[in-house]
Amino acid sequence: MGWLIARRGLTHLGIGIVIGMPGALAVGRLLQSLLVQTTPWDPATLGGIAAALTAVAIAACYWPAQRATRLDPVVALRHE
Repeated sequence: MGWLIARRGLTHLGIGIVIGMPGALAVGRLLQSLLVQTTPWDPATLGGIAAALTAVAIAACYWPAQRATRLDPVVALRHE
């Protein structure tokens, strides 16, 4: 995979996870009365959502990176 291309998206993923987890906990505490059969800090729910978003972000980075690595740089520069 083209790490130069994918690294930017994966960096944003890491930043989003680091900022999003405390944000999810804070919003969960605010909406605690609306939660049914779960707590605002349920590790299975938070971990599952983080894993699903990570899988989607990796897939969203992987396909464009693969496509970019197959492209000839001279052709790409001529197109500009």
